[in-house]
Amino acid sequence: MAVTIKRAALIVATLGVLSFIFGVVAENKKPAAGTPISGKDVVICKYPSDPSVVLGYLSVAFLILSTSAGYWSLFYPYKGKSVPHSVLFQSSSFFVFFNIALFTGGLAATLLLWPTITEQLHLTRNVHHSLATECPTAKTGLLGGGALVSLDSALFWLVALMLADNAREDHFDEVEKDSKVEHSQADYHGIGGSV
Repeated sequence: MAVTIKRAALIVATLGVLSFIFGVVAENKKPAAGTPISGKDVVICKYPSDPSVVLGYLSVAFLILSTSAGYWSLFYPYKGKSVPHSVLFQSSSFFVFFNIALFTGGLAATLLLWPTITEQLHLTRNVHHSLATECPTAKTGLLGGGALVSLDSALFWLVALMLADNAREDHFDEVEKDSKVEHSQADYHGIGGSV
């Protein structure tokens, strides 16, 4: 089963959508706050069952897979024909969307990891010596925002893939045209030399 551009695009899109879904569900499942339980000179924060940490890490994992698949799909030699990277980067549109896809992938990873790690730290470090502790959770909205940027990143990889496909076709058309011109010139010189 050969990899085609359509299959590569489907893989990138599917992984991006999964990252988005896990991020949104993580945002919705995150508790607003924990319950403070006062002890002797400490406050112990009791949090409800919280799947947002696992879901956040799953969202990050699928984002990494989507970004890796997006990057790989641009330079894969489809039908056994590879294109030099310099040919792809000659297109200013490709260059712009490639960099936007990289930037949004990094931004999405930051927006997803920050609240996920913060939430994990709140859950594991739940004993506080300050009696004024209100048992906070990670900042609300970051996981959802990260999920949305993750989906955007996948879409930018798809646009970059379409632009790379156009540049690839133009390159091979040009190579084929040059080959025909050289072949016809060789035939002309061969005929002219024998007359």
